[in-house]
Amino acid sequence: MVKTAVEIAAAVRAKELDPVQVTREALARIAAADGVVGAFRRVRAEEALAEAAAVAERADLADLPLAGVPVAVKDVVPVEGEYASWGSRGGSSALSTEDGEIARRLRAAGAVIVGLTRVPELCIWPSSDDPDGVARNPRNPSYAAGGSSGGSAAAVASGLVPIAHGTDGLGSIRLPSAMCGIVGLKPGKGVVRVPGEDGWFGLSTHGPMTTTVADAAVLMSVLAEQPGLADVSDPKRSRIALSTHVPLTRAPLPRAFSRAVTRAGELFRAAGHTVAPGTPRYSAGAIGGLLARWVAGPAEQATEFDLGALQPRTRTHVRLGRLMAKRVRESTRELWLERAEEFFADHDVLVTPMIATLPLKARTWHESRWIANVLPSARVAGFAGLWNLAGYPAMSVPVGVHPSGIPACVQLVAAPGGEALLLGLAAQLEAANPWPRTTASCQRPKESKGPLLSLSKRERQQRSLATSRWSGAGFGR
Repeated sequence: MVKTAVEIAAAVRAKELDPVQVTREALARIAAADGVVGAFRRVRAEEALAEAAAVAERADLADLPLAGVPVAVKDVVPVEGEYASWGSRGGSSALSTEDGEIARRLRAAGAVIVGLTRVPELCIWPSSDDPDGVARNPRNPSYAAGGSSGGSAAAVASGLVPIAHGTDGLGSIRLPSAMCGIVGLKPGKGVVRVPGEDGWFGLSTHGPMTTTVADAAVLMSVLAEQPGLADVSDPKRSRIALSTHVPLTRAPLPRAFSRAVTRAGELFRAAGHTVAPGTPRYSAGAIGGLLARWVAGPAEQATEFDLGALQPRTRTHVRLGRLMAKRVRESTRELWLERAEEFFADHDVLVTPMIATLPLKARTWHESRWIANVLPSARVAGFAGLWNLAGYPAMSVPVGVHPSGIPACVQLVAAPGGEALLLGLAAQLEAANPWPRTTASCQRPKESKGPLLSLSKRERQQRSLATSRWSGAGFGR
């Protein structure tokens, strides 16, 4: 079992672990398994080993919160000596001459950047595939790992690295985290401040993807430059609302997902919180404002890309976004904020399912038409995006399991400033109902046509991962 980031950092600070050896082990896991998992667009083997050696020599080693911890970074941030592809062959491949703010913070904390993770083009979709590979779900590889931080989720859930960076514009941290059964936190608007960034009209932010709440707290503290967030404490007695109503459509849910909400409510009630049903007043206007930003945001970004080199589905998205740009109005956000504030005047936390359907199947979605991508994407993501529009913190936490092996995770939402509260509540769920941290294995589905087809029988046996069923207390109930 891969050590947690907290465990690795503590051992490196105490000089009980060599950062170079930790990095070698992570690179060996990636070399052995990523042909199946498809998590990485670029693995920085030589560079990471050099960085690890530099960490070991740092004078401030004893103070580094992520000392020697291998981290995967989503392929959207500047990293010195690399280029951020955004999942596209239509952008610039000029190498960055310096770290961007996120990479700088990670390195300052002692982390070792081992690679850049796979994303869908321009981070539009909840499935991370490109012409070079598909990020598969380690819990059941016939399903996608999600998106747009799907490569990061796959890397963590399969145990290739203990932690990863992600971004979330309409659920892009929380959705893949839920699909892969790890912890994913979208902080509130402005908590992770990066000068010059306001992605997708303010919807997008950076956040942690980890296997434990403690790891999420430490990585969150580094990304936000708020050391206090690393200390997870028992939360105050909270008023917790449970809701399984899919915003507006009220579409039927898989039973395992609604049962996860019920189970979380039982655990919170046992911990002393007040728990009752409660649903915000979702509005069609808010959904419309969200969708306008979803198409207009990538269209604005695409001015830096060669339109003719973009995937057909992306070109359609960009053209629609240019038409919809004038429909992005601050008033739609303000009206939804009024309803969100109304709800949270009477509740401290909202608990919902994290995904509304099973994930998309693992395949080359980038080859399909725009409408063929939109319909399943909209169905799976119903609970996520409105909290980006509001700018409220939200978190995905594993609670149970679907018969397919796909995790049944809940979303915890709090009012602005509620990141520490969410982490404390998630820690209570983790203590009362622990989840398996990673899959050491997953088996290749018979119907998939993934990267295993090019391997020899012996290589397939070596790289093959066996599907693991969750057996922690409360799972599958």
